[in-house]
Amino acid sequence: MKELNRREFIKSTTVATAGVATIASGISLTTFAAEPKETNPVTNEKRWGMLIDTNKLTETDIDDMVNACQEEQGWGEETHSNADQKPSWIKKVKVKDTATQRISNLALMCQHCEEPPCVDVCPTNASMKREDGIVLVDRHLCIGCRYCMMACPYDARSFVHEELTNQKEHMPRGKGTVESCTMCVHKVDKGEQPACVEALNGDAVIFGDLLDPTSNIHQTLKRVQSTQIRADLNLNTGVRYSGI
Repeated sequence: MKELNRREFIKSTTVATAGVATIASGISLTTFAAEPKETNPVTNEKRWGMLIDTNKLTETDIDDMVNACQEEQGWGEETHSNADQKPSWIKKVKVKDTATQRISNLALMCQHCEEPPCVDVCPTNASMKREDGIVLVDRHLCIGCRYCMMACPYDARSFVHEELTNQKEHMPRGKGTVESCTMCVHKVDKGEQPACVEALNGDAVIFGDLLDPTSNIHQTLKRVQSTQIRADLNLNTGVRYSGI
């Protein structure tokens, strides 16, 4: 768990400190031939996003979000001697207001930027942004260079160091590739909520279409103060926060 100064957290760079690594050898990736399922069309008429209210989000809530994400996507069971190298799609972060000493708990994951730096630096187009704003990694194209990890201002991506077993059908993962929050795209395309949102009771985290004026998230953002982390970078993130 990290504890950061509130001002530093919102305004200062938090780029991952991992150095440039050589291309990983022996990339192993399982591809599943699942039966076609009815999904909603991907279109730029939608922009999926989240609003996280730190006034309502508790440490237990964040634990529930992490656990739900791990169960849904199959990460977190890897064993590694260096804990910092274990995959982490959601991080629990404490943000301290130095003026009031108030501490806020928040969940930090891929922010699904409109202008994602990870996509700009990827040499193979493995990092990509869908028309509806969800940022993903094509692991068949990922060569493990980790440029995207260094470019991300949110330290949101992880590198898979270990051989993997018991992968989820909807989420093939591979040693030597980079991964991060997918906003549960496999669920969203079927009209469902991301697993981390489903795990919570109440409206501490709201998911929906930022472009739809009738959506709960759009209406809420019109009423409450919210912020983007590192708004000065003009990335127009899909994940917003209130209460910090």
